[in-house]
Amino acid sequence: MIKRTLIALLLASMAFCLDARCETISGSDSRITYIGRTLVKSGSVSFDWTGIYLRVRFQGNSLSFKVSDSNKNYYNVWLDSPMSEKADKVIAVHESDSTIILFSSEELKARFGKDRKAMRAPHQVIIQKRTEGSQGTTTIHEFSTDGTFLQADAPKDRVIEFIGDSYTCGYGTEASNKERFSPETENQNLTYACESARFFGAEQIVLAHSGMGICRNYNGPLTEDNIVEHYLRTFDKDPEIAWDAHACAVKPDITVIYVGTNDFSRNMQPSERKFVANYISLLEEIKANYGDNHPILCISPKHDFLQVTYIRKAVETCGLANVHFLGLSKIVHNEVSDLGADGHPNYNGHTKIAYTVIPCISTIMGWEMTHSEIK
Repeated sequence: MIKRTLIALLLASMAFCLDARCETISGSDSRITYIGRTLVKSGSVSFDWTGIYLRVRFQGNSLSFKVSDSNKNYYNVWLDSPMSEKADKVIAVHESDSTIILFSSEELKARFGKDRKAMRAPHQVIIQKRTEGSQGTTTIHEFSTDGTFLQADAPKDRVIEFIGDSYTCGYGTEASNKERFSPETENQNLTYACESARFFGAEQIVLAHSGMGICRNYNGPLTEDNIVEHYLRTFDKDPEIAWDAHACAVKPDITVIYVGTNDFSRNMQPSERKFVANYISLLEEIKANYGDNHPILCISPKHDFLQVTYIRKAVETCGLANVHFLGLSKIVHNEVSDLGADGHPNYNGHTKIAYTVIPCISTIMGWEMTHSEIK
């Protein structure tokens, strides 16, 4: 009797899948759109840089994916909407070959209520990495739905590349100014970078690592393990796999560099000669990737006068075309209500930085400044 019941349940399950067109696709399926540096291997897609995101479109009653992580990372998820300052949900990814339900049939029914037409319509989901490479590497193996998969939105016409440190990572953006850092409160989506990209309707590609500098990392000696070296990598935390910009279909229209604070941390600083030489090396790496006339905006952080002098000198003496300088003043945001964890800007502080950066991008690129709110 038990055996017959099990067979009946199996047949019913198979019949349901055939009727509902159940589909499972690999993480590297061409219908999925990834933005950021990734590595495809055996149908799976791996990455670790902060801010990487993907779009997947399905028509069905549920969506899940099989995923692994070398540690634990947090992700923002949106359903049927563009990336905005508030995600529909946040999920944690950890362990090996975990199956995570992104949206169950119950969730979709609760969301759409009696609107059956909206329920049956194709849905696009965006999944964005909130946390940085030091938190681990994620590998997406496959997506499954009880319906079918469709082509997700292609990359947008405009793309901005951001190179940075903890500010660009969104370190502590969701914490109070009395808290210390925790991965749960890191959210790259709430940074000046993501806000600037949203304002222009652009994609963002982020290469950022907390505590990293041009030639000296936070509270450390001069080192070759800096952002200049990491920029050449596919993975932030793996020096063995180089990034081939020429083989990547999604190329930025402009690169924004916002690095330098950690070089001057703990009342220390590198020599001007070393800093300028390393900064110019980074500029040359970018030009090698995208061409001699590729525009670059170099932002000097607001913390130290020497940073302004060093970065300005690198821009003025590099001998490269279309390289621009922006020096941030100490009053760009305040040191109380605009701060999150460990003295880093919160969402409000990042918005003020974005209000400073956006006009410069507009001028360099000729992209129209609308009167839209930055968010």
